[in-house]
Amino acid sequence: MVFVTGGTGFLGAYIIKELVIKGIPVRAIRRRNHLPSFIPASIFNRVDWRDGDVLDIVGLEESIEGIDTIVHSAAKVSFHDNERRDMFRVNIQGTANIVNLALEKNIRQLIHVSSVAAIGRKNNGTIVTEDKKWEDDKVNTSYAISKYQAEMEVWRGMGEGLQTVIVNPSTILGYGDWNSSSCAIFKTAYTEFPWYTSGVNGFVDVEDVAKAIVLLSEKNISGERFILNADNWSFQQLLTTIASGFGKKPPTRHATPILGGMAWRVEKLKKLFSGKLPLLTRESARVAQSRTFFDNEKILRTLPGFAFTPLQQTISKACENYLRNLQNI
Repeated sequence: MVFVTGGTGFLGAYIIKELVIKGIPVRAIRRRNHLPSFIPASIFNRVDWRDGDVLDIVGLEESIEGIDTIVHSAAKVSFHDNERRDMFRVNIQGTANIVNLALEKNIRQLIHVSSVAAIGRKNNGTIVTEDKKWEDDKVNTSYAISKYQAEMEVWRGMGEGLQTVIVNPSTILGYGDWNSSSCAIFKTAYTEFPWYTSGVNGFVDVEDVAKAIVLLSEKNISGERFILNADNWSFQQLLTTIASGFGKKPPTRHATPILGGMAWRVEKLKKLFSGKLPLLTRESARVAQSRTFFDNEKILRTLPGFAFTPLQQTISKACENYLRNLQNI
């Protein structure tokens, strides 16, 4: 039986779907009864759900009894300063709790879902591989730091005898809740957001990430990390392609670093009066301007027959699903 954390999140829900389709028994934790509508209820009905979260040690200990493999996908993503403390608790302490219990309960394997952010960005156009070492840099966000430190807990577990695999997805695309996570990119394009940056980033299909994780869980691998990235696109190309999929106007205004700096400062001032979280922060503005390329050769060598879905196909499928289910999102 596989135990999944973050099972009601965007990626976690697709991991559960992939496991259920392959006939693998699944147990997962959830913080509320509400389950994502973008996954068929027939999938979730076959899951052994337990109430709790990764900071609830007692609940976790009860939930992993009889478990063979843990897929730890629970994480908090935020670029807002006032959420930094909570994000560090969930991402770092939550991972430490999972690692400690996995060691205590002699779990066969832990697959930790990290992020390419935990490897660090290279703003000079260099291609990032699994061999890249973390470097302190102003381009690294608080989220990146939290995921890097979470990885340190996983490597500690490996040093203590835990069989571990780390996957580092790039920005994940697909059909989900476009009010949260990376799915918000689709809502941005649908509303005809007029601005684009010259930044470049890696992107990958959510279903490909889920498939790769399940395939890795079936292999006897330990102490390895794998970048999961379909291709490296500019943000302009991404937003233009999504807008086309919706039949909307593509972005036409170039947001230079100077304009981006002005924009996040304006958003910060608006927050003082409205109390709402800003749409743009200093950290997210920096990411949007950075140019980082991610390599995917290692995972393709490790999983013969596995291939990433072309981003154009991923976007077309997601746009069709969003348009078909507008009333539900």
